[in-house]
Amino acid sequence: MSVTASPHTGAAAVLLSAVATVCWTFLAMTGVAALGLYLLGADAYGSLGPMTAAVLVLAVGGTVTPHGDVSAFGVSGVTAETAVDIVPLGVSVVGALLLGLLFLRSLRAVPGGATVRELLARAATVTALFTALVGGLAWAGHDSVTIPARRLVPEPAGGGGGPLDRLPDLPGLGDLGDLPGLGDLGLGRELPGLVLPDGLAGLADARLRVDFAVAAWPSLVAGVVWVLAVLLIALAASRRTPLPRALSGAGRAVRPAASALTQVLLFAVLAGPAAGVYGGTEGGQPQRALGAALLGAPNGVWLAIPLGLFVPWYGSASGALLQVLPAPLRELIGGGGERPVTLARAAEQNGRVWVVALLAVLLMLLAGVLTATRTARTGPGVLAYAGGCALRLGAVTALAVPLLVWLTEASVAVRLSFFGIGVHETGLGLRGSLGAGVLLGAVWGAAAGLAGALLAAGTGLAGRRAAELPGGRASPYGPGDGPGPYTPSTPYRRPNPDTNPYLRTLPPRQPEHPPPPPPEGPGGPRPRKPPPHGSDTASAPTVSGKPLPRPGQRPRPKRHWGEPPPEPPPPGRPGAGR
Repeated sequence: MSVTASPHTGAAAVLLSAVATVCWTFLAMTGVAALGLYLLGADAYGSLGPMTAAVLVLAVGGTVTPHGDVSAFGVSGVTAETAVDIVPLGVSVVGALLLGLLFLRSLRAVPGGATVRELLARAATVTALFTALVGGLAWAGHDSVTIPARRLVPEPAGGGGGPLDRLPDLPGLGDLGDLPGLGDLGLGRELPGLVLPDGLAGLADARLRVDFAVAAWPSLVAGVVWVLAVLLIALAASRRTPLPRALSGAGRAVRPAASALTQVLLFAVLAGPAAGVYGGTEGGQPQRALGAALLGAPNGVWLAIPLGLFVPWYGSASGALLQVLPAPLRELIGGGGERPVTLARAAEQNGRVWVVALLAVLLMLLAGVLTATRTARTGPGVLAYAGGCALRLGAVTALAVPLLVWLTEASVAVRLSFFGIGVHETGLGLRGSLGAGVLLGAVWGAAAGLAGALLAAGTGLAGRRAAELPGGRASPYGPGDGPGPYTPSTPYRRPNPDTNPYLRTLPPRQPEHPPPPPPEGPGGPRPRKPPPHGSDTASAPTVSGKPLPRPGQRPRPKRHWGEPPPEPPPPGRPGAGR
């Protein structure tokens, strides 16, 4: 009896799988975002819940619009116009990893593999649920944060007073002590470079209130694009998840290089939190360092990889944000205007910057070796095999490097206005060249794929972890799914029937003397007669010359009920039977 699942049962399974995938993903992202904000001390300025929702929206590429207002004595005179464009990749990477793993696991659980239609249905269900949760974050991600004004606009380290020093020179205001209607508010309070009346000096102790809200429609569109990109990358980088027959050729061409490069980039991300914690311990603020590493460690690592591959970057910084930058970066992009950021310019400040280039090259070489070990060898030529690996990794890297450049771009701008007149502006911008990222990514990927394939072929590792056997035949076992407690390895060379007799197909064996056909009579074939007595083995002649009776003709001794069995014959004399 066969049991067939109904379409309603299949749809319910798809829906339950999508709900579990999306819920676990959002729980993990929420935990990382809330913990990072808490370690950074953000809960001292506002509610942690709406801020966490806003960070989650930024992590999937959404838009958050802040607006600030400085109030003193119940009068709003100073406003802040703020623009923030940055992606907390620490939250994004955790969500992408969990979303991809759970989605791939649901595909591997489909009996016989998922078809193209079922694959699209599962992806569409996950995307719809994820977008609905992003809409919920857009509804919850609005609140206000109160920050002391002196923290936003600190006094420059080089002296010369702060931005409030410019207040006496505001056009049309004249001397602030003679503002109409204020009169003499008391004894003056002296600030660096500025003498304000005692009451007006409270502006220096005013608090900046920043109202932020999530832009709904841009965030929904960004959420759809983000989840589809994550699912596509997960399918391309997974080697164990079966693809439909229509996509199997693309999977064989893309998966070895995509899985290798993805694994290398995730391995590099693990070094980010360790470096951040170590730097925070040396600086005396381990809690803030750990919070910054949770939210932004991939930003720094994935920015350093294109920079180490000589992709040009451009940066600018001005105002108070210069004080939060490290000294070498402050020298590179400070001073007004957009300035180039390259390894050569950074090495002028610190020669150890060249280590970034060395690590980037080593990571690319590792990706080349992994690509070679996961690409099946289909021919005896080493150069052809190495060229195929170089082509695969070059194409994948040409897409990955500009993606890293685009994800790690950042810009922050704050403009303070006093009664509509600009008082202070501070900003930070960092962007890379996408065109150079495509070109250099292709060159570096091809070189790493060629070198890695030659190295793997020389050490005997080429094709050892390939998902398919040479010759284009699919392996009956996936990695780790072989019969027994071992994983079957790929042979070093192509199977040859001329040297392996077990691979030869032998013709069917024909009898030497075929039996004659039975004679045909007028009514059909004659019935076979039983063999005569003594023609079979049971009735063959014995030593005495008398044949034994047939098994069915042997006399059986009759014994009445209750009669004991006969005694066995006495043992014979030793040697009598010889």
